[in-house]
Amino acid sequence: MITNDNIDEVFAVLKSEIRSLTPPVIERIYAKYKNPFYVLISTVLSARSKDAVTSAVSERLFTLINVPEDLSEFSIKTLEKILYPVGFYRAKARHIKLLAKKLISEYGGKVPDTIDELMKLPGVGRKTANLVITEVFDKYGICVDTHVHRITNRWGYVKTKTPFETEMVLRKKLPCKYWKIINRVLVTYGQNICSPVNPKCEICSLNKYCEYGIGKGDIR
Repeated sequence: MITNDNIDEVFAVLKSEIRSLTPPVIERIYAKYKNPFYVLISTVLSARSKDAVTSAVSERLFTLINVPEDLSEFSIKTLEKILYPVGFYRAKARHIKLLAKKLISEYGGKVPDTIDELMKLPGVGRKTANLVITEVFDKYGICVDTHVHRITNRWGYVKTKTPFETEMVLRKKLPCKYWKIINRVLVTYGQNICSPVNPKCEICSLNKYCEYGIGKGDIR
């Protein structure tokens, strides 16, 4: 089982393992553009969508917009065509247009840097808000998506039923030095090794620690 007695060892292994793997799409977008608005929009688009789709659609949209005001130039129907085939593209077209309008009217066109303010924006939940404040503003947050929720439960580090419960437990338990990086580390590991179906326990370097993986692979 993974506990705070061995969590430093676990993260050391994870950091080493993911060096050769492709980082999550939002990390790549921020590294390329250093643009809070782009990161916010891409994170909204990423829900229920694969990274490759989110990346392609985001790049297409970014050729057409620079600032929130630019979104006002597009009709909902046009935005739907631009955003296809991301999951729930029709709803997301409405959300990002309303989001841009609210950024302009209430925040001077700037992306807010707190979870509470971000969650006032259309289409923005806790996962998105946490990811934006950690990735863009380098503030403390814990972004819990399906990968973080699944893997920390497989470890036995948490015993929770929902991503919200996982975030709340991690806020009490996880050392602060790992708050900002846990999402990018576990998303990368979850996409490549600890997948939802048929996880590669036989090659996982954490299987000697992991409650789920013990006995399922070559213990290292």
